[in-house]
Amino acid sequence: MKVRMIDFGLPKGNEPIRAHVNDAGADVYMPYDCFITPGETVRIPLGFGLELPDGYAAYVFPRSSMAVKGLVCELPPIDSGYRGEIHAIVSNVSSKGQLLQKETRIGQLVITPVVIAEFVRKTGEKRGTGAFGSSGE
Repeated sequence: MKVRMIDFGLPKGNEPIRAHVNDAGADVYMPYDCFITPGETVRIPLGFGLELPDGYAAYVFPRSSMAVKGLVCELPPIDSGYRGEIHAIVSNVSSKGQLLQKETRIGQLVITPVVIAEFVRKTGEKRGTGAFGSSGE
């Protein structure tokens, strides 16, 4: 699937890219140096947007090499109708300040299909409220 990118000042060479052809996520990059104190959450503009087709959402997932240091990307969905700049929301859950340098790979852009549910009060199917073995062992 090809997804059109919208340029919000993305530096040449910092487009999302997969390290391996079959990777789920494409690495995204820091546009500038940023120091994150313990417990702080920052919003980092990535310089691009996406034109996602309906039925899909995107997320900036954490990279394992960053998560092990206590730097994690939060996962708010990027909806198919959104045409603004995408941001990585990064939280420092470690006990020490962390410097993210310009052009560091900070997250993985993942695009997933989503089910567009219609929420109704009743579906016609009777279900019980029992749990934990209520249907037998």
